[in-house]
Amino acid sequence: MSSTTTPAPAPPAPVGSWRHPSPTWRRRVLVANLAAQVLIVGTGGAVRLTGSGLGCSTWPQCEPGEFTPVMHEAATFHPFVEFGNRTLTGVLAVLALAAAWVVWQRTDRSRAFRWLGLTPLLGVAVQAVVGGITVLVDLHPGVVAVHFLISMALVAASTVLLVRDREGDGPPVPTVGDAARRVGRALGPLLAVVLVLGVVTTGAGPHSGDEEVAYRFALDPVAVARAHSASVWLYVAAVVAVVVLTRRGSGAVASAATADARRAAVVLLLVALAQGLVGYVQYLTGLPAVLVGVHMVLASLLVVAQVRQAVAQRTRA
Repeated sequence: MSSTTTPAPAPPAPVGSWRHPSPTWRRRVLVANLAAQVLIVGTGGAVRLTGSGLGCSTWPQCEPGEFTPVMHEAATFHPFVEFGNRTLTGVLAVLALAAAWVVWQRTDRSRAFRWLGLTPLLGVAVQAVVGGITVLVDLHPGVVAVHFLISMALVAASTVLLVRDREGDGPPVPTVGDAARRVGRALGPLLAVVLVLGVVTTGAGPHSGDEEVAYRFALDPVAVARAHSASVWLYVAAVVAVVVLTRRGSGAVASAATADARRAAVVLLLVALAQGLVGYVQYLTGLPAVLVGVHMVLASLLVVAQVRQAVAQRTRA
C-alpha cells in the first residue's frame, strides 16, 4: 500500500529579512527618505542660486549625446552643480523605492497606509519630468514654482508616512480640545498660501536660476514681498493661537499624547519664527544667496513641523 507525504509548509520569513523588514530598519528607511526629500530642496536651491539652472542644456541628457558634463576649456562649474542635483534625484528615487517596499510589506496595515507608501516614489517620477520641462522652457518661473511646490508636497507626504508608521489604523481620537482642532485645521491652508506667495516673490526677484536668462514674473517685487510677509504674520498668529489653545484644553485622550501635541505646537511656532526672521534678514540685506538657500530649506522644515503638529492633534489605536 503506497502512502503520500504532504510537504511541510515553508517557514515564515523572519522579521528583519528583506521580505519582512524589522521596525528599526523600516523606520531608518522612512527617515532617510524624508531627509533626502529635504536635502534635494537645498541642492535644488543651490542650482538656482549659483545660476546653474541651465548648466546642462538639455534633458534627460546633460548635453546632446552626453549624459554627464563635458570637460573642455570653456567649461564652468555650472554643469557639475546641475548634474549633481540630477544625480541626487537618482539617490532619492532609490530611497523612495525602498520606502515603498518596506511599507507595502506591512500586510497587517490598512490598504490606505500601504498606498501612501507609494507616494514618494510616484512624486519623484513626476518631479523628474517637471525638472526636465523646467530646463526645456529655460527656467520659466511658473514651472520652477510648480517644481518647488511639488517638493513641499512630497516632504509633507513623507512626514505623514513616517508618523503613521508608528500608529495603528484605528479611528482617530482627539488629543486636544475642539477649539485647538478648529484653528489647527486652518494652518494647512494658511501655510499653502505662504508657500505660494513665497515662490511668487522669488520668481519676481533676482534669482532666476541662470546668469543669462532672466525670465521672471512681471510683478513688483516689493509689493509681492509685502503680501508674502502679511501671509506669514497671519500664519504665525494662528500658530500662536493653537499653542495657547492646546495648553488650555485637552481632547478625549488626556495623556502623553496630549503632551506630545503641545510640544509639536511649540516646535512649529519656533520653526515659523526662525523662518520669518531669516525672511526679514534676507530682505533687508539685499537677498544674499546663502540666506535665500537657508530660507528654502527652512520652508521644508516648516512643512515637516506643520504636518507633525497636525497629526499630533489626534492619535490612533
